[in-house]
Amino acid sequence: MTIMDTRLVAVLVPLLLLARLPSGARAQEIFYRGKTLRVVVGSSAGNTQDQMTRLVARYLPKYLPGHPNVVVENMSGASSMIAANYLFKVAKGDGLTIGTVSRALYFDQLVGRKEVQFDWAKFTWIGSPVEGHEVLFIAGNTPYKSIRELVNAGQSLKCGASGTTSTGYYIPKLVNEIFGAKVQNVTGYGGGAELDLAVQRGETQCRATSVSGFTGFGAFRDWRQSNSARVLLQTGRTRDAKLPDVPTVYELMEDFKTPEWGRRLATVMLYPGEFGWPMVAPPGISVDRIKLLRAAFQNALADIELVAETKKRQLELSTSRGEELEKLAKEVIAQPRDVIDRMKGLLGD
Repeated sequence: MTIMDTRLVAVLVPLLLLARLPSGARAQEIFYRGKTLRVVVGSSAGNTQDQMTRLVARYLPKYLPGHPNVVVENMSGASSMIAANYLFKVAKGDGLTIGTVSRALYFDQLVGRKEVQFDWAKFTWIGSPVEGHEVLFIAGNTPYKSIRELVNAGQSLKCGASGTTSTGYYIPKLVNEIFGAKVQNVTGYGGGAELDLAVQRGETQCRATSVSGFTGFGAFRDWRQSNSARVLLQTGRTRDAKLPDVPTVYELMEDFKTPEWGRRLATVMLYPGEFGWPMVAPPGISVDRIKLLRAAFQNALADIELVAETKKRQLELSTSRGEELEKLAKEVIAQPRDVIDRMKGLLGD
């Protein structure tokens, strides 16, 4: 075979394979080929959500037709409000821009904050790599070993938060409301690293974060080993296997005999755990392209190499499909007026 023949084969084979694809798949192949998929992360670089998003982003092109390039960009601020507004209002609904946002961002929409420029139920929901249940922990040098001890002492602790829909903000607020604690919120921190440093410096005494983040890699591993942090509660309906001695909010509501209104409020405010670390895209993307993005997301999470890397980092996958999140998004926005009024009173500035 001559050099000319070899070059001709190299050109013709991909074209013949492309021609054999169904017309819809062929169109998507053509669309994504040579393009760049932009992945926006609504949190600061280096935290658990950022690392997981970057890991998924690395494998997504492998399962998208045309195998586009991928670029990841952090757009932190206001608990991912900036990123969410960008994805909903600015980014094109063409399937080339996706991103991860705060799981609790719908709070701001429910209570009517003027900064909200999105409709939670109208995002294009791609999926989530994990369920996102939380923990509330306090510094190990504080004397309290339980929520009950903290409440009975009547002492005020300071909890750091990056914004009004961050776990560091709404979980302490909920604990105050349904258990009678006196936790003060200190907002304005840029992200996880700053929040951790605030605890280490003694500026704050408590912080909320994800179960997977706290039990996984990084600084929290050292904190656990040195007893520098003590977990008071977790937000899942059942105890996480990695935290068998830590009570859930639901157990504590039984212990504190929380009234029905408090239980309903807690249910709505703990829905973020079901969203996990959601990956979304702008509205208006074609149905075929949504299916492609969702399928690529699920396939990426099932990739043997990605799974191996999550185990290496002590992260556990517990995936949710985009269709499930889309349904849940519509449910959480459709809240009765009395629940919304309670949330406004609780989360108001």
